[in-house]
Amino acid sequence: MADPGSVHAAFLAGSIAAGATMLGTLPALFARSLSARLQDTMLGFGAGIMLAAASFSLVLPALGTALRLGAGDWGSGLLVGLSLLVGAGLVMTLERVLPHEHFIKGPEGGDSKRLARTWLFVFAIYLHNLPEGLAIGVAYAADASQGLVLATGIAIQDIPEGLVVALALLAAGYSRRHAVLVGVASGLIEPVGAALGASVVMASPWLLPCGLGFAAGAMLFVVSHEIIPESHRKGHENFATTGLLVGFVLMMVLDTALG
Repeated sequence: MADPGSVHAAFLAGSIAAGATMLGTLPALFARSLSARLQDTMLGFGAGIMLAAASFSLVLPALGTALRLGAGDWGSGLLVGLSLLVGAGLVMTLERVLPHEHFIKGPEGGDSKRLARTWLFVFAIYLHNLPEGLAIGVAYAADASQGLVLATGIAIQDIPEGLVVALALLAAGYSRRHAVLVGVASGLIEPVGAALGASVVMASPWLLPCGLGFAAGAMLFVVSHEIIPESHRKGHENFATTGLLVGFVLMMVLDTALG
């Protein structure tokens, strides 16, 4: 199991991912817009990285850890599978309960009438980024090198994601400074989630495979429920799918070479 230094390392890794989001928002201070096709390709790229991260950096280590703890073949699969469903179910519940506003679909969740529209966007982005932070933290608790690989992949996809978020806010009528500030704020949940994820799974060896599976489920929900539908909405499915495949391969290579 990880020592307490893993929590600090996870927080720093989450901070790097947050910094990547901030870096991605900066071109919005100067750029007018990106073509819808390019935005969908970038969204697909991020989805591919998250799919590979969930598979190679979370699910496979979770199964291996459960086997080493003596869960057996069937027990390991059931334990990680159940954890995955719980992670996805929790994010799904938060989606339904918390008020938030998507760039395209509009308001969702609870009563949003009393909240400023900016905060609805922030809540939506936080729901998207929290699983990434949790995944970094849990991966660091499992293995520092594995956590580094995952944090690197997420930071890479956070750069175009930050730009897409900032440009979407510009398109929604926000000023450049306001759009960039909201985009920067959207990444701040990642170091918090990373520290939380690392702290929780250190309490018991059995929480590690559960935490890895939980984080994978949360990420898979975000990919399926948010990113892929949005990247296909404007009719650029081929470009979005190409971006997804490139992102998946990139994360797979990172995991193989560095993990």
